[in-house]
Amino acid sequence: MKRIFALLLALICMAALLAGCSSSEKTDYEYIEDKGELIIGITIYAPMNYYDEDGTTLIGFDTEFAQAVCDYLGLEAKFQVIDWDTKEMELNSRNIDCIWNGFTINDERRENVDFSLSYIINKQVPIIRAEDAEKYPDVASMGGVKIAAEGESAGETAILADEVLSTCDYTPMPYQSDVLLEVKSGSVDVGVIDYVMAKASIGEGTDYADLMIVDADLTSEEYAIGFRKDSPKTVEAFNEAIQALADNGTLNEIAEKYDLVDQLGL
Repeated sequence: MKRIFALLLALICMAALLAGCSSSEKTDYEYIEDKGELIIGITIYAPMNYYDEDGTTLIGFDTEFAQAVCDYLGLEAKFQVIDWDTKEMELNSRNIDCIWNGFTINDERRENVDFSLSYIINKQVPIIRAEDAEKYPDVASMGGVKIAAEGESAGETAILADEVLSTCDYTPMPYQSDVLLEVKSGSVDVGVIDYVMAKASIGEGTDYADLMIVDADLTSEEYAIGFRKDSPKTVEAFNEAIQALADNGTLNEIAEKYDLVDQLGL
């Protein structure tokens, strides 16, 4: 009987000890605060995160927005280029602290990621060579074509969900910039990318002056920052900063530089 009582007492003590350890664990935001830096997972694409003409300085809407938010929170912004296919793995392993790169909110991602307030309203659009304008005036005319999008992206989701585009010969690409190259080279007939990128990358004075956007909204979506799951303190702190920058006009000023005022969601 004494042995049973001693065993029960030991178990109770162990449970109390574990509970004490658990309660003393740092929150995700405390972990970030203690480091004094936010490691931001990105890919390179205009107008969100990209290099200037010299190829040395990272610029873009998300780049400047992230720096402004980090300044508000007293953190140093550090940008890290990642493989978009493994973004959630990078986040959960703490190789990065957030995904901040035109990151689209959807129900599947909500199961694995905590999202901030949304700040940009975006859509997916088809792009083609301008010489093919009469051949592909709309989505209905694109059945069976060779088509590309960034793998695991909103563009890929839009293709697979569309009645016509889902019948096409689809090729996933590592990045949206690769989609532009494939369409330009003629390797594929149609690409599907973010409207904000298409608007910044295609047209007179760009490297893709021979491409055009087809007037068709495949999806409507919102951009937000992705954080580790179950990190409410982190989301709360960043939402406060985002709202403050929206209220004082900083967010609008950054959007004006990158022609995104019409896409602001705050």
